[in-house]
Amino acid sequence: MDYATLLQILDSTLRLATPLLLACLAGLYSERAGVFDIGLEGKMLMAAMASGAVAFLTGSVWLGLLAGIGASLVLAAIHGLASITFRGNQLIAGVALNFLASGITVLIAQRLFGQGGRTPPLTGDGRFGPITLPFADALKDVPIFGPLYHEVISGHSFLVYLAIALVPFTWWVLYRTRFGLRLRAVGENPAAVDTAGVSVVGLRFAAVGITGILCGLAGAYMATALQAGFGREMTAGRGYIALAALIFAKWRPVAALWACLLFGFFQALALRPDVVEAVVQVKIPVPFLDALPYILTVVVLAGFIGKAIPPRAGGEPYVKER
Repeated sequence: MDYATLLQILDSTLRLATPLLLACLAGLYSERAGVFDIGLEGKMLMAAMASGAVAFLTGSVWLGLLAGIGASLVLAAIHGLASITFRGNQLIAGVALNFLASGITVLIAQRLFGQGGRTPPLTGDGRFGPITLPFADALKDVPIFGPLYHEVISGHSFLVYLAIALVPFTWWVLYRTRFGLRLRAVGENPAAVDTAGVSVVGLRFAAVGITGILCGLAGAYMATALQAGFGREMTAGRGYIALAALIFAKWRPVAALWACLLFGFFQALALRPDVVEAVVQVKIPVPFLDALPYILTVVVLAGFIGKAIPPRAGGEPYVKER
């Protein structure tokens, strides 16, 4: 495999890892607060449909982005009501949201556009275009670093850079702010937080709201940057892969970045069977390569990456003592 091919794979890795990273960070906030959210997939799918539809109808990708975040927040609010207010089973509520999103997105898209549950292709201002970083063109002829900077680091959409910037921001919020300390405490010992006079319900709803915003960004990215419009079931299990990456990272933001890049790398390899066959010198069926990210998900969830201990109060509704 030559250097140019490697750069192409790394470029695809970064693009494909972005929705995983946004969804993984979304799950990180929620689960750190003690609310397990299986519904990341549904929120991403709803956001993708809303952003694709609004971006096409208005011709503005920014309005599409806001619509995607809004649609995701609606599902986040429903999940919060079911899991926090009414103390329902968090996992079942998340699965129910996934089924709801799977059906309603196709129904709405078909009703609006009549194209089999898809939105029309997005063009022009309806999509996020690539951003050329400073000196990318001037440095592209510099050996090794120049092509890396020009082909891999530069030339991505706004949401790719935002997702990467959110990793250190999330670390700072969780470990260097009072809000982050309380959020982590709610996931470990909500009774102690309540005793200190801090609202457990308020913190958990805040975490669920942040989850909705980040899933909205992930879904909007898929419909308006990674692809040119919404397609039926376009998230293709990425919400579940993001959860696996979160477990792989052991609920730590920096480790989540590397976990999502690893999953993105496997997805990028699945798109280049010729490269894989050239490296291993064995013809590999394309369906097997397509299944690689999901195989890695099963391996991670089976516990082969070491014991991952979730927040102690995760999945448990809090009942205030009288």
